[in-house]
Amino acid sequence: MGTGDTGPFDNDTAADFANALDDAEPEAREPLIRGVLVRTIDATGYLTEAEEAVAAAALIAAQCPEGGPVDTPYGPGTAVPLFPSDVRALADEALARIARDEDGPASNWVDPEEWKQWRAILMRLRTVLAPPPPSIALFEIQT
Repeated sequence: MGTGDTGPFDNDTAADFANALDDAEPEAREPLIRGVLVRTIDATGYLTEAEEAVAAAALIAAQCPEGGPVDTPYGPGTAVPLFPSDVRALADEALARIARDEDGPASNWVDPEEWKQWRAILMRLRTVLAPPPPSIALFEIQT
């Protein structure tokens, strides 16, 4: 991973993923994002697409009410589609998988402070992406 900074698109692999999204036809962008998330969730061993999955999750989080815009020159220059709700859950699951991987992207950080910043970004994305808990009535009111 060519790390430049701690943001979701601040490495060479994620920037290349953004370029691939820009080069793809509009109808192919959501399948590209879905695919990288599913492959990350299903991966065994080394997570070869972790950087792309973090970038994809950031794009999905940007569409959530609590999410912020992807504001980086390394992100996609073209609009991404409005994602269906199931992609949000996939993004959260992929980030959980990445966060659990001791030998994955986290091992690339030399500076412990940068690693902490990157990990905080993952956790913030997960907070935005986590589906709200279902509301359950604690008791029924009879009228």
